[in-house]
Amino acid sequence: MSRLVVVTGAASGIGAAVRHLLEERGDRVLGVDLRDTEVTADLSTPDGRAQAVADVLEASGGVVDGVITCAGLSGSSPALPAVNFFGTTDLVSGLRSALAASPAPRVVLVGSISATQPVDQALVDALLAGDPDAADRATAAVLADGRPQQLYPSSKAALAQWARRTAVAPGWADAGISINVVAPGVVLTAMTASLVSDPKMKQVMDTAVPMPLHGYSAPEDIARVIGFLSSPELTHVTGQVIYVDGGAEATLRPASHF
Repeated sequence: MSRLVVVTGAASGIGAAVRHLLEERGDRVLGVDLRDTEVTADLSTPDGRAQAVADVLEASGGVVDGVITCAGLSGSSPALPAVNFFGTTDLVSGLRSALAASPAPRVVLVGSISATQPVDQALVDALLAGDPDAADRATAAVLADGRPQQLYPSSKAALAQWARRTAVAPGWADAGISINVVAPGVVLTAMTASLVSDPKMKQVMDTAVPMPLHGYSAPEDIARVIGFLSSPELTHVTGQVIYVDGGAEATLRPASHF
């Protein structure tokens, strides 16, 4: 049976690979991105996120079988936390009623192994509080302190925590909606191309994210796991963070952490 699945960041990288996989299995995809998708939206702004929700609801007729959030930023952009966190949580929350109308609703968020790295707690707290103004202030403080490298892990750590608490909150699991996170290691996309091509940055990256099983992944490797988690047959998995990282998380954290 064909399903309607919303995929953010569908124009490139992991999102494009997810789109290809879903369409190959017969699903209809509503892509959300800045360009080249069915829904054009800027997820860095509240108005852009609200418009994305409105456009998806109109195009879907109010029934959405899955939401997969691949859109994200890396680097030191002040917009990074807004896109990576609110660009997912506002969209998913805005589509909750449409998901609940599906017989087998599935939500899969793209997190990151970086969430296991040091974070800025003030930023994480502001994101989890759903306070964009406080998040902007915390982001500005991180940048002013010369810690831009903490923006990305902070946004992904907050996202994983949001998923785990929301998955079992009223209106989600009791409505049949599963929420899970796929946390990749290093994926060979345009986002990582400059790091991989720079020997010094590659050494830093390999130390931070050791991947003993098969090394770096392709977007398709992540897409296959997302496809599994978004399938209607997967009935009892929710609130989980699945590391697709070649063994990085198991290498970096003690075996007792599970």
